[in-house]
Amino acid sequence: MPRQNRRELIVIFIILLLVFETAAYIATTPRPTEQFFQLYVLGANHLAADYYPNANPNIRLMDSVRWYLGVTNSMGNIQLVAIRVKLGNQSINPPNTQQSVPSPAPVICEFTRFLANNETWEIPVVWQITNASNVGGSTQILQIRVNNSTYVLQDVSARNGYNFRFIIELYSWDDQAGSFQFGWFAGTEHRTAWLQVWFNMTSTQPS
Repeated sequence: MPRQNRRELIVIFIILLLVFETAAYIATTPRPTEQFFQLYVLGANHLAADYYPNANPNIRLMDSVRWYLGVTNSMGNIQLVAIRVKLGNQSINPPNTQQSVPSPAPVICEFTRFLANNETWEIPVVWQITNASNVGGSTQILQIRVNNSTYVLQDVSARNGYNFRFIIELYSWDDQAGSFQFGWFAGTEHRTAWLQVWFNMTSTQPS
């Protein structure tokens, strides 16, 4: 075989070997998986609907409302998470996702739990407004009962009772800080998850 042909065969062999090794590396090396949480709230019938009795967002004193709060851990390892439920009105700031800052609305209650990877934690929540007042056209919610625990609130009011909202935020444990952080880190990127559900309280009389 001429020397020129042998050199060409060697070059072709080396190229094919490199292509094979590259393909084998890509096929056997696991791709980095996206790290994230999924936060959700469902209505009484386990649907993204029917959030209020008779589909009526005008809540009265002692109306019983059932929701399901849920979070799925897809971070690749066990995580300690917290779901904080806050009560606000139309004027209070929602969370700032660009700066990863939670809402300043007051916290009603908090649920915490360790979650294994790919585990979904769902929390049945039954809440009632147990005390409220209406002075000069401003409705103020004073007490809320959540799962048989009563929480006292201050300075949560809305004009004529319109446009109250629950703000639901997800927190994860930060080992370095030794505390919960709003959202989580996926690599170097800070991400957040939060939801809000609006309602009115147009009457402070029991239903």
